[in-house]
Amino acid sequence: MEAVKQYEIWWADLPEPAGRRPVLLLSRDDAYRVLSKFIAAEITSTIRDIPIEVRLGKSEGMPKPCVVNLDKLRTISKQYLVKRISRLSVSRIAEVKSALGYALAWEELIL
Repeated sequence: MEAVKQYEIWWADLPEPAGRRPVLLLSRDDAYRVLSKFIAAEITSTIRDIPIEVRLGKSEGMPKPCVVNLDKLRTISKQYLVKRISRLSVSRIAEVKSALGYALAWEELIL
C-alpha cells in the first residue's frame, strides 16, 4: 500500500451500513507508520450547510458536491483504504480544523 498522510481523502470500503465511501484522514502523519487503526471523517453527499461540515468538490477530486462531516468521526483500519483521491490544500485544512472545533466544542479552533 502507498504511504498514507494526514488530510488525504481516500476511498474506503467500510463495514455496513457505511459501505464504500470517501473519508478524510485526520490522524497525525507519524500514526500511520505505527498504528493499524486511525481517525477519519466520513464524506457524504448530504449537505446541510452547518458549521461542522466542509464543502468539497471537483478541486478535491470529488465526482459531485459533498461535505466532510466532522460529527461523523470514526476509527478505521488501514485495511479499509482502497485508493487515494487527493490531499486538502492548506486553506481547506484550516476549514477542517474550524469545523472540528465546532463538532467538539473547542472554541479555540473555531475561526
